[in-house]
Amino acid sequence: MTAETTSDLLVKREGAAGVLSLNRPKAIHALNLDMVHAMVAAMQGWQGDDAVQAVLIDHSEGRGFCAGGDIAFLRNSALNDGGVSGRKFFHDEYQLNHLIMTYPKPVVAFMDGITMGGGVGLAGPAQYRVATEATRLAMPETGIGLFPDVGGGWYLSRLKGRLGQYLALTGARLDGAECVWAGLATHYLPAENLAAAKARIAAEPGAIATILRELSAVPPEAKIAAHAEEIERLFASDTYEDILAALEAEGSDFATATLASLASKSPQTCKVALRQLADSLTLPDFAANMVMEYRIAARVLTRPDFAEGVRAVIVDKDNAPKWDPATPEGVSDALIDSIFAPLGATEEWKPL
Repeated sequence: MTAETTSDLLVKREGAAGVLSLNRPKAIHALNLDMVHAMVAAMQGWQGDDAVQAVLIDHSEGRGFCAGGDIAFLRNSALNDGGVSGRKFFHDEYQLNHLIMTYPKPVVAFMDGITMGGGVGLAGPAQYRVATEATRLAMPETGIGLFPDVGGGWYLSRLKGRLGQYLALTGARLDGAECVWAGLATHYLPAENLAAAKARIAAEPGAIATILRELSAVPPEAKIAAHAEEIERLFASDTYEDILAALEAEGSDFATATLASLASKSPQTCKVALRQLADSLTLPDFAANMVMEYRIAARVLTRPDFAEGVRAVIVDKDNAPKWDPATPEGVSDALIDSIFAPLGATEEWKPL
């Protein structure tokens, strides 16, 4: 086994597998630009190397697979350089997401622990997505005025019923069993079986599906399944005001709790997310989805809600963001259209 540390990423070769271990435990392995570039470089290097037959993505110690992107850095960019360095981060991160999605060799993501935002961006495009009893997956961007990016438009829009719209708007967390039920994970392994899984895959990369099946356990009941019918009915509309009205009229405990959760979210982000998921279903491939998401990212980064959302949740931790616009009604169709509009020809996102 050879290993080298590239900034906050451990790049290893184990048997016939290339291993990318996220290594920022104090930040729950949140991605920074150095990590993104190191992952791209390693994967591009392995692409033509016949000795590497699979890629494993995991994390070093700590309670997370990956808590997301470096949002403090992104907020700093929005406030201090007009979003230039933040847009560069999104652009290159999305290239990594697309590289994983289109990679010619199997990629296995081990979502053991917190898997949010950018972590979903790493796991979502992997061919094999392993959840455990410690998995907590969410796209919580409505709470910070961003939007469910890194391919969220593609994955969430294609879940059963209207589960994707529910997850995008509420930022609800799913455990490992719920991830398998939803289709966001392909396998459920007890955490104690992960080391064996990785060792066996490194030794026999042609047998990944068999190895993961043999080491899998029957997941517990998916708690969210009990609300599947309500979610499909109450989140049926692509108009945010319609969803709020449906929840209000329903009056059940679930609807009331969901309404209370949505009251704390950025109205702009909620409307962006609904449009993003609807539009994604019309797109021909994942690259086209990432072009759309980069247009959104390039604009919402410097709009008021993102800096304010990160201030409220991460910086001051008062959890009292003042959104602008403050209400769903205040977020006009014209504003949403402007966020989704094409960029200049030289500014549009392109895959590697």
